[in-house]
Amino acid sequence: MIKEIEHEAEIQNKRTVKRQSKARFLSDRIARYLVFIDGMVSFLILLAIAVFTAQEGLPLFSQVNIMSFLFSTEWRPTQGEFGILPMIIGSIYVTLLALFIAVPLGVACAIFLSEVAPLAVQRYFRPLVQLLVGIPSVVYGLVGMVIIVPFIREFGGSGYSVLAAAIVLMAMILPTIISISEDSLRAVPSAYKQGALALGATHWQTIWHLLIPVARSGIISAVIRGMGRAVGETMAMIMVIGNSVVIPLSPLSSARTLTGNIAVEIQYASGLHRNALFATGIVLFVLIIVLNSLAMLVLKRGEVVVER
Repeated sequence: MIKEIEHEAEIQNKRTVKRQSKARFLSDRIARYLVFIDGMVSFLILLAIAVFTAQEGLPLFSQVNIMSFLFSTEWRPTQGEFGILPMIIGSIYVTLLALFIAVPLGVACAIFLSEVAPLAVQRYFRPLVQLLVGIPSVVYGLVGMVIIVPFIREFGGSGYSVLAAAIVLMAMILPTIISISEDSLRAVPSAYKQGALALGATHWQTIWHLLIPVARSGIISAVIRGMGRAVGETMAMIMVIGNSVVIPLSPLSSARTLTGNIAVEIQYASGLHRNALFATGIVLFVLIIVLNSLAMLVLKRGEVVVER
């Protein structure tokens, strides 16, 4: 009797295990298909945007020389002059200046949160940093208009300038750089740090000579993410940069970005003017690809140096 009960229980256990394995296999397959479908939908949406932008922008080059479009400084759509060089320089200028300010601050804050700050401070500061990511860009632009622009005006000019735009942009990309850099630093195996300290290195020497080089790829990825948002930002830039179609000669000069140019003029554009704005979007696509490629090249070279 007991053997029959044990045999029956064993059969029941096998059935349960088999049923669970089938359910797990089915859920894994469904999850794989869902991820594949989501990835394909995202790719098709990006492809549709790229094709639509190309269809609307490429007809411009049948009537306007592409070299003149890229390297001319005259933007007078009503007179048939379409030169976006000032906007290209303005976008690059603002992005690089914002990164120049944000990267040291972001990495320093990441080091503070991951290696220096007490747990009580980390518990409050980390959610605050993550909360900054969700603030709308128009709010950053409004703060820039009310506080930053009047402050910069004290040093000359109207205050609406590349410097004001770079400071606002720095505040917008800083949470991204801090969050990703902190995660990269925390991902370094604790054995590395313990080994360095055991060999007599100080805490700061361990951070500077060990943790940062090992987490370099993650930090560069954070910079790439921040750069992507900086190049594509529109509303805040319109509010504080001045929107003058001129080549900025100093941080106190006003300027216009590629995204700002599209947003300011798309409402009333028609004909070649509309095509020129879509062609500006094509240039923006290419510019982002080039900047990301350069950053990835730097990342790969950095990994080679670390391996050596």
